[in-house]
Amino acid sequence: MRRLLLAAAMLGTVSAAHAADLSDLPILRGGFTDGLSKSNVNWQGSYIGAQGGYGSSDENFNGSTRNMMAALLADTLIESSMGVSQWNLGLGKASQRTSGYGAFVGYNGQWDDVVLGLEFSYLHGKFGGTASASERRVSPVALSDGNFHDVTAISTSSINISDMATFRGRAAYAWGCFLPYMFAGLALGNADIIRTVSAQDRISATQLGTYTPLALLSSTDAQHNHLIYGYTAGLGVDVNLVGGLFFRGEYEYIRFSSAVDTSINTVRAGLGYKF
Repeated sequence: MRRLLLAAAMLGTVSAAHAADLSDLPILRGGFTDGLSKSNVNWQGSYIGAQGGYGSSDENFNGSTRNMMAALLADTLIESSMGVSQWNLGLGKASQRTSGYGAFVGYNGQWDDVVLGLEFSYLHGKFGGTASASERRVSPVALSDGNFHDVTAISTSSINISDMATFRGRAAYAWGCFLPYMFAGLALGNADIIRTVSAQDRISATQLGTYTPLALLSSTDAQHNHLIYGYTAGLGVDVNLVGGLFFRGEYEYIRFSSAVDTSINTVRAGLGYKF
C-alpha cells in the first residue's frame, strides 16, 4: 500500500510539472493565433506610386441639347407652331472602353490593425463618347405665314474627359501582409464638352409643291478644358512585397454631373513605395 501511494504521488508531481511546461507554449497562450491575425507590416507614413487602369465610361446625353434648341428657335414660327425643341431628339446613352495611366500619393495613420488615411489619385486617359439625333417633320397645314414648312432638326453632343483626379478618405484593416481598404471622396475632371444644334426650314405654298430652303439656323456650345465635379467610391487591397514596396489592386467608380452626366468604372493595378 505504501508503495502504491508513493507511486501515485510521484506520478501527480510529474503530471503537474509537465502541464506547467505545456502552458508556456504559444499555441496554448493564444500566441500562435495572435500571430496569424496580427499584421507585422508597418503601414504608418507617407507613400507614392504609379498605376495603370482599364474601364468604361457611360454617358447619358438625354436632354443635353434641349435648352440650346429652345434658345436657338425662340420667337420663330416653327417653334411656336411646331414645337421643334420638344421633338424626340433624345440622344440616348453611349459607352466606351479605354485605358489610362497615372499616379497616387497619400498618408496612412495606423492604430494596431486599423489604418486610416488620405490619398490623392490621378489618371490620364480618353474617357467619353458622342451621340447625335435628327428628326424631320412637315406641317400638316399651312402655318400663319401661309406656307407649309418642312423642318429638319439635328442635335449632336460629345464629351471627352482626359484627366481625372480624386481626393479620398481611406479606411483599411491590416491582415498579415495584406491591407484591404475602401474609400470615398471628391472627383475632379478636365473635359471637352461640345454641343451643337441646327434647324433647316424649307417652305412651300402647297404641301406637295417644291420646298425652298431658308437660312440654316445653328448654334454650338464648345467648352474646352472645362472643370467638372463629382464623387468617387471604391475598394482595393495593398500587398506588401518587401520593405516599403507594395502592390495595389483596385476598383473605382466615379460619377460626374455636368451638361453630360458621365459614370466611369475602372479597375487598376499599381506599384507603390511607403517611406
